[in-house]
Amino acid sequence: MAEDDALILLVGSSGGHLAQLLALEPWYRRRRRHWVTFDTPDAASLLAAEEVTWAHHPTTRNIRNLLRNTFVALRLFRTRNIAAVITTGAGVALPFVIAARLRRVPSVYIEVYDRIDTPTLTARLCRPFISAMLVQWEEQRRSYPEATVVGPLL
Repeated sequence: MAEDDALILLVGSSGGHLAQLLALEPWYRRRRRHWVTFDTPDAASLLAAEEVTWAHHPTTRNIRNLLRNTFVALRLFRTRNIAAVITTGAGVALPFVIAARLRRVPSVYIEVYDRIDTPTLTARLCRPFISAMLVQWEEQRRSYPEATVVGPLL
């Protein structure tokens, strides 16, 4: 696949996680991109003009959907030229971050803005596999000293 075919994979649960990824629009506007989220009315409306793969949900404590999303991730990495993965979590992120690591594709985890004092479970699970951790508040660096503070997205 040609280098100019490479795309950014934006992965996040619907709702607030998706809203935070959408806030990155000035950055990804001119880049080829593909979204992975849940098929909910808000996500379908917000991403109507975008290329989307619908992930399986719920993901919390649901091993079956974790496995199903792992196959979705592996299929996307096999069929698309993915240059990087950007995610805000939640549970849907893990299979895509691991697949990225296996394919030596950089992945960036952005910790959500509303978890200031404690790390999210998904961030803790993804952390060993990611290339970079971004946080939105300086206080979040207590949990992620290696993180880069990017400021609030919303």
